[in-house]
Amino acid sequence: MSAADAARPLGPTAPVPGAADPAVDADRFRLALGRFATGVTVLTTFSDGHDHAMTANAVTSVSVDPLLVLVCVELDARFHDAITESGVWGISILGAEQRAVAQWLSTQGRPLHGQLDRIPHHRGTATGVALLDGALATLELRTTAVHPAGDHSIVVGEVVSLASTEHPADALVYYRSRYQTLK
Repeated sequence: MSAADAARPLGPTAPVPGAADPAVDADRFRLALGRFATGVTVLTTFSDGHDHAMTANAVTSVSVDPLLVLVCVELDARFHDAITESGVWGISILGAEQRAVAQWLSTQGRPLHGQLDRIPHHRGTATGVALLDGALATLELRTTAVHPAGDHSIVVGEVVSLASTEHPADALVYYRSRYQTLK
């Protein structure tokens, strides 16, 4: 390939419709990103003498050397202070059969104490955080950085322990504001 070919745009060169649209707002933003299917996880930590948990789909692998993962947590979420103060946390990647768990842990106003009482779980061996039984995979992490990002914090953690099922069930995914199954 010549240098001229390498510099040539690969896609359409016309402006993308709506790219500079002044009517872009939070609702349209959520609608657009709702078109992006994501896995569903439960984040857990232990702070102030009890477990904290929340459903999350803003989870991304960052690096394999070292093993890093990031999560985005809303500043106003009760989980925010718990994860930033604790310094250790867990991720349980949910299977399709765990839809009720995802719904419960995303319910606004649920009791702060005893959130995991009705959910089978065990303690991670590296950090002691709760990890959900039956999850497709679990990870334990130690926080390495917290970055402010608008109305959220980006929490980066190094993986200190992980496990995954040998024969995973169907995955639980979130798409167009609904839980769905990926076979």
